[in-house]
Amino acid sequence: MATTRTATTRWEGSLFEGAGRVTLDSSGLGTYDVTWAARTETPGGKTSPEELIAAAHSSCFSMAFSNGLAKAGTPPTSLETSADVTFQPGEGITGIKITVRGVVPGMSKEDFVAAAEDAKANCPVSKALTGTTITLDAALADA
Repeated sequence: MATTRTATTRWEGSLFEGAGRVTLDSSGLGTYDVTWAARTETPGGKTSPEELIAAAHSSCFSMAFSNGLAKAGTPPTSLETSADVTFQPGEGITGIKITVRGVVPGMSKEDFVAAAEDAKANCPVSKALTGTTITLDAALADA
């Protein structure tokens, strides 16, 4: 069954002097301030579209990777995934770097990296962002 999730932004003012508030409508988890300065300078307690994309990508990748590992008979004990989304004013999003460290008993380093590459290529957020260069740094965590 298909699902739809909704977020709403109310923006007031110009791009450089204005500000907005993003509300996570579906979950009701909160409302977050956004500004151009938070996007291009120091966040200062505000978020940005790129941070929201990073959150979506790191969580989607983790879900896809965990599922792939479990289906292969090697469920992870833990995965820690970060996504760094780079924004260049005038160009837009220029790249995303996914970094994952995992504890997966009985799995070789090579198999872990191969499974991570598969998750990177096939998680729904990666597929939605196919116009962006996505790189991966995957390794088993030190036990």
